Amino acid sequence: MERFANAVRPRLARTAAAVRPRLARLRPRRPEGAVTAALPRITRAVVRPGTWPGAWRFTVVAATAGTVLAAGVVSAAGPWDSTGQRTTEQDRAVALEATRGTDHGGTHGNAGTPPRGSRTPPSAPSVLTGLGGGATTVKSAPVGKALTGTLAPLLKSPAFGGLSASVVDASTGRSVYGDDAEDALTPASTTKIVTAAAALTALGPDHRLTTRTTFEPDTKEVILVGGGDPTLTAREKNPAGSASLRDLAGRTAAALAERGVREVTLSYDTTLYPGGERHPIGVNPNLAALTPLMADEARVNDSASGPADRFADPAAEAARKFGVFLKDHGVEATPPGPSKSTARAGALATVSSPPLATLVERMLTNSDNDLAEALARHTAIATGERADFAGVSAAVRAQLQKLGVPLKGAAFKDGSGLDRGNRLTAGLLTALLVKSGDPAHPELRPVLTGLPVAGFTGTLTGRYADGAAGVVRAKTGTLTGVNALAGTVVDREGRLLAFAFLATGTTDPTTAQAALDKAATALAACGCR
Repeated sequence: MERFANAVRPRLARTAAAVRPRLARLRPRRPEGAVTAALPRITRAVVRPGTWPGAWRFTVVAATAGTVLAAGVVSAAGPWDSTGQRTTEQDRAVALEATRGTDHGGTHGNAGTPPRGSRTPPSAPSVLTGLGGGATTVKSAPVGKALTGTLAPLLKSPAFGGLSASVVDASTGRSVYGDDAEDALTPASTTKIVTAAAALTALGPDHRLTTRTTFEPDTKEVILVGGGDPTLTAREKNPAGSASLRDLAGRTAAALAERGVREVTLSYDTTLYPGGERHPIGVNPNLAALTPLMADEARVNDSASGPADRFADPAAEAARKFGVFLKDHGVEATPPGPSKSTARAGALATVSSPPLATLVERMLTNSDNDLAEALARHTAIATGERADFAGVSAAVRAQLQKLGVPLKGAAFKDGSGLDRGNRLTAGLLTALLVKSGDPAHPELRPVLTGLPVAGFTGTLTGRYADGAAGVVRAKTGTLTGVNALAGTVVDREGRLLAFAFLATGTTDPTTAQAALDKAATALAACGCR
């Protein structure tokens, strides 16, 4: 372990040296009368054996803020490696203690187990330990009239109609600011925070989504069984470590060769989801048909995120491609048709997604609607509910009840937030963010690590260029007339705050979005007393 620490120490030193001038550039010029977004100082802490209670308040800072390392490492290699793991967290974790705990990697998604010699990041408490080696005292969060005086003018933008706002001290869970925080409003894509927490609670961060093939020997029928994995890929290059349809075809062909079979009838099974395939918004480039079998989210182009044209029948298209891959391995297959794998069918081959922790991070960072709807359905399946919208609603509510967060007024209509019938409160969102940083719930850590980093990743890449870049981590939410932002921020004195701003009836989306960003930036600059 000392060898690991010695290997990482020079990298951390180089990063710190590189960051200083960048942080200086990130400090915005202050227009007359504007709030200055000063960057926070990072509190340092050592968590010694037997002293964990009370020390966790230091730990949430590093994982949820992005802060200095997020700003510095991005300029060199980005905050993630090719698997989706945040490299700064991974290197720090390996240096500090032996490999153990939850696997958040993605390169071995098909195999289901880490390759020999791989580095498995430790469980949440160690990964969340504050940067640095010295001890310090945690200061209390901002309170009172000073914080209200900072936020209230920014949140009274004429671009807003209704507003629900909440700011909470992440170390104590105590509310430090609220403006109709219990009003349930349309949350748009901040719904994905709820979906992530519910899925991780029901399934655990190590759960994987499996696509498989079965064989009916009497009829020589090969059935491609959808496992509800929208990240399954048919592409030759697979940098994200997703389960591969090509690999599944190769394994299936090998299993058929052992049986002496070279010609098959090809079918596909989508019965995992019993409900209809259409979201209430209808055909839309933001979402494919809701089926448990698709490849590359049924995207017609080579994109990996964002709106795109989709194949009208994702399952049939995935099965068609699978048939082509079988032929490449010497197996002739008929044009595919729908079917159902029965108890008589024998197993041929499987491929599995990266762990749920990685999928949740991808969903939150990219605001991936297809993945959100899939994870919501898997939450329903895991809790014995039907994998349709009604089952999702019941399952999500049940999981949040387990977490003890406030649900008054909440309505869960889908997993993505595209349904305008969803209702959440700012208080519920901040409660979930605080819960996700609690060491008593390490399974929820990906809710925080998946939040986009302001100015650097996901849906916040192009925002905060002149504000709290690298300091705010937040999930965005945008529908016509709806703008939302929920996440975490470290203030000027190194205190971690969870915040949620939900605005409805917005008349100008650009102005509304800018107002929310200014409010988050003001929190970063605040040392309010």
